[in-house]
Amino acid sequence: MKLHIFGSCSGTEPRPGRHHCSFALETQNGFYWFDAGENCSYTAYLMGVDLLRTRKIFISHSHMDHIGGLGNLFWNIRKCCWVESREACDVDLYLPEPAVWNHLEEILKHTEENFEKSWEIFPHKMTDGILCDDDIKVSALHNHHLEKNADGWRSFGFLIEAEGKRIVYTGDTRGYADYESMLPCDILITETGHHRAADVARTVEEGGKTVGTLLFTHHGPWMQDHLEEELAAAKAIFSHPIIAAHDGQTIEL
Repeated sequence: MKLHIFGSCSGTEPRPGRHHCSFALETQNGFYWFDAGENCSYTAYLMGVDLLRTRKIFISHSHMDHIGGLGNLFWNIRKCCWVESREACDVDLYLPEPAVWNHLEEILKHTEENFEKSWEIFPHKMTDGILCDDDIKVSALHNHHLEKNADGWRSFGFLIEAEGKRIVYTGDTRGYADYESMLPCDILITETGHHRAADVARTVEEGGKTVGTLLFTHHGPWMQDHLEEELAAAKAIFSHPIIAAHDGQTIEL
């Protein structure tokens, strides 16, 4: 099983070498995407990821740095079908606000040939609890990065269980209380766009629930500009390995 990082940047202005947040888990059955920031499919394709084996996509929330590359991801899947004379998998799309997909699908239908294709996209409204349990098991838990509205919670984190591993992706989060109930885990993927790395390391360490590896992503400007300093401060606190994500990175799990 592998973890591929396609984008490691928060919603900043464009910055060299980094694109907005996106990663995928690769199993023997295909690719499971979490968020789809700008240029995610470009980076994935150049990394050798088979876009036609995309199985499911999970969007934590509808901010542009997490969803801005979704339309292009589907467009590139369709394009690769034609270029490679192969069929793509049907794709399950989980997102908190299905209306966002309705509008995006309408745009795609106006790009070329009504976006006709031989494979299907099945949208699902995200709610707390188990979203899927097949090749991998993914459970969603709302957080307080965005407040709920009449349609429900609008921002989520995920517990991913696959091949004997527990992986927690917090999405954008207000803090430790948003994801504590999903711990312990083998890998905690969390953000440094709204939090300092040392503060995250301290709250996780003091929380008392085992985290095997802390993987920082969604880096804000401070983290990017002071990366080594921020990592050193976090590593001085946390008793397990810490990794700072970068675009184009693959981690063997």
